[in-house]
Amino acid sequence: MRMSQMIGRTLREAPKDAKIISHQFLIRGGYVRPVSAGMFSLLPLGQRVVTKIAEIIRQEMNRVDGQEILMPVVLPADLWKESGRYDSVGAELLRFSDRNDKPMILAMTHEECVTALVRTEVNSYRQLPLMVYQIQTKYRDEARPRAGLIRTREFTMKDAYSFHTDQADLEKYYARVHEAYERIFHRIGLDNVLSIESNSGMMGGHVSHEFMAICDCGEDTIFVSKDRAYRANREIATAKWTFDRVEPLPLEEVSTPGMKTIDEVAGFLGVKAENTGKAVFYQNAKTGELVFAMIRGDFEVNESKLCNTLRIPEIKFADDAAIIAAGAVPGYASPIGIGKGKCKVVLDRSAFECGNLVVGANRPDCHYRNFNASRDLDGVDYVVADIATVRPGDPDPINGQPMEMLRGIEVGNIFQLGTKYSEPMGCNFLDAAGKSQPMVMGCYGIGVGRAMPSVIEYSHDDFGPIWPMSISPFQVQLCALDIGKDGVREAAEKVYGQLLDSGIEVLFDDRGEKAGVMFKDADLIGVPLRITVSPRTLADGEAEFRTRASRDTMRVKLDELTEFVKDRVALELAKYAM
Repeated sequence: MRMSQMIGRTLREAPKDAKIISHQFLIRGGYVRPVSAGMFSLLPLGQRVVTKIAEIIRQEMNRVDGQEILMPVVLPADLWKESGRYDSVGAELLRFSDRNDKPMILAMTHEECVTALVRTEVNSYRQLPLMVYQIQTKYRDEARPRAGLIRTREFTMKDAYSFHTDQADLEKYYARVHEAYERIFHRIGLDNVLSIESNSGMMGGHVSHEFMAICDCGEDTIFVSKDRAYRANREIATAKWTFDRVEPLPLEEVSTPGMKTIDEVAGFLGVKAENTGKAVFYQNAKTGELVFAMIRGDFEVNESKLCNTLRIPEIKFADDAAIIAAGAVPGYASPIGIGKGKCKVVLDRSAFECGNLVVGANRPDCHYRNFNASRDLDGVDYVVADIATVRPGDPDPINGQPMEMLRGIEVGNIFQLGTKYSEPMGCNFLDAAGKSQPMVMGCYGIGVGRAMPSVIEYSHDDFGPIWPMSISPFQVQLCALDIGKDGVREAAEKVYGQLLDSGIEVLFDDRGEKAGVMFKDADLIGVPLRITVSPRTLADGEAEFRTRASRDTMRVKLDELTEFVKDRVALELAKYAM
């Protein structure tokens, strides 16, 4: 490819809204251009990177017996109504009607579509297990797209779906895909990826893992033990908390005029935050039902854990009117005296197992001392669960080591779906006894477009990306300095042709720019190997060679250059082989 003919130009400055490194370099390097909020066009450089990532993914999916298919982006809403997700998923699912007023959606994921497909093609246990996958456009109507290509509205994704006769077969295959994902991320140059336990969320199922590329700009928070034996998303992370039992003291009411917050009450009564109970009210986002969560005062409620405990998809903070209607007083609430049926009461283990806590008295300006849940909630319906958010330094649940909090970009995920989709949608098979059974499913996703900026976040310097050879848009950048002088054009054209004939992917900067401009552009583009031909090098019958990751240069004889470059390309590619 000649840069004089390539669409897409480098920019000296990044747009003001480009806050993270990958967004800045993808814009400045001429890889992408914004179309609208959360929507981008890929220029030739960006498309070449994404194509290479997709091909590596395709090879590894075929390696685990995947069959590639392609499903529509626009789907009938009836499929999502069959599964029950049409009404449970929020505004991020783009709903519309076609010209015949038939309800449609833009697919953000394809579980329903693939289940409908397989139920028409498979009917016997002899055809199972199987896995199909696609690399397709998705659309998620994000309220606040951000971080360039990290969180967009329209994106490219590899999604795969496996079908099995039983859970044991799913688990065996799930492990194979997990290994395939590890190979994929190594091959595309993401060796900073951790596999962590995660929340299944809207996908459903009981077991899931996310693959997180660790970086400071990541939108996800994860907790890991020192030895990395424990790794979990904040949404489900737990800790080996221990709570000391104490001898219960008599419950007594105390005056706390104007004291509503944990810090105010603790300071006024001369106790620590860990000696208080915090009341947090939510409502079911769909039904409006009130949820009363109580946790020890030095902890925060983990809303994902709370939703999982209640088996509801989404909650929101409750308004004062709903709290008062339940018989509680905002700022002075506790479960004591809450009538049956008024709300769902969930106590974190910390609030249940710790004794003699200070809690609200459900009267203005009053609190109780010495609250003990097992004694003082007689007649109150409640459940006890882990709904606490893990904090840095909390002991991990395996070995009790202090945990570290990291940030990460989710570049892939895998789920054991079970029969969440196959059962309601009638995706069944006949077993060996001739009995109809629902297929057991797994699903496996990788953000193809998201992988590109994730690699940049992991591999860059102050001047631009440093692409791994496996996914770089080109393998070599050829720079011709003073192209109009001393036979430089002729020599550079010869080198260009010889490299192309040897199967090397070359980006030829034939624009005749000054050296400073040419080298800055080369850094912004980030191709791994660079060759420079100039009057000075030609005087010695040589070309200058350097790698993108190093500032060091060396000279190579022109008649040895092609073989030298072929060897270096092979050496670099070998780093990402599996």
